[in-house]
Amino acid sequence: MSNFNAKQVKDQVVQWIRDWFEENGKGCNAVIGISGGKDSSVVAALCAEALGTDRVIGVTMPNGVQPDIADSQQLIYHLGIRHCNVNIHSTYNALMAVVEEQLATLDAEVSRQTVINMPPRLRMTTLYAISQSMNGRVANTCNLSEDWVGYSTRYGDAAGDFSPLGGLTVREVIAIGKELGLPTSLVEKTPSDGLTGKSDEDNLGFTYAVLDHYIRTGECPDPKVKALIDDKHAKNLFKLKPIPHFEYKADK
Repeated sequence: MSNFNAKQVKDQVVQWIRDWFEENGKGCNAVIGISGGKDSSVVAALCAEALGTDRVIGVTMPNGVQPDIADSQQLIYHLGIRHCNVNIHSTYNALMAVVEEQLATLDAEVSRQTVINMPPRLRMTTLYAISQSMNGRVANTCNLSEDWVGYSTRYGDAAGDFSPLGGLTVREVIAIGKELGLPTSLVEKTPSDGLTGKSDEDNLGFTYAVLDHYIRTGECPDPKVKALIDDKHAKNLFKLKPIPHFEYKADK
């Protein structure tokens, strides 16, 4: 991080967003799920600078009552972007009830991972519904650190049309957030999935500071943590790759 130039990289990402939209959605809106955390806050701010606030649409998607919904609202009002709120709770309950019922016919139960991953997938469905109705492109808000160890839900928060933070670690995202002038309470907010009641670092078993350092330098003093990171990275690489497909070669 000592040689990371936040202003320079911020400007580069802003230009990258402009270029991407020029090629893949000229005049389109950026649609962003606003969770109240640093990643969605930074992505929204970058898009606002790149495209103008009139072309950024923030979507809040609580699953029932969201204790930190005020953080999402703070970001929306800070940037002055258009926004809407879609509560996914009734949809989640209805779908989960049917899935639970049908799994029972197979002598199976809803797994803990299913409970955790269904809300992010419903949120991505919501974002694409808003996007397709508003001439939009959906922003992926994952950062490099999360992607590195697979800390995301495939076809949930790991989906999207463009990923401004995909090449930046957590500490780098925080630095850019500060450069953008975002509220400190959002930029330095302890990251959590909002589902398990634990922080990201509790769930991962190591800190983002250690992970970020390892990603950028290849150094990790604790061999057990290094092994844990390497294991997660290897097991979750499939999330970042295109869907494998059979290559048919016609006879000549």
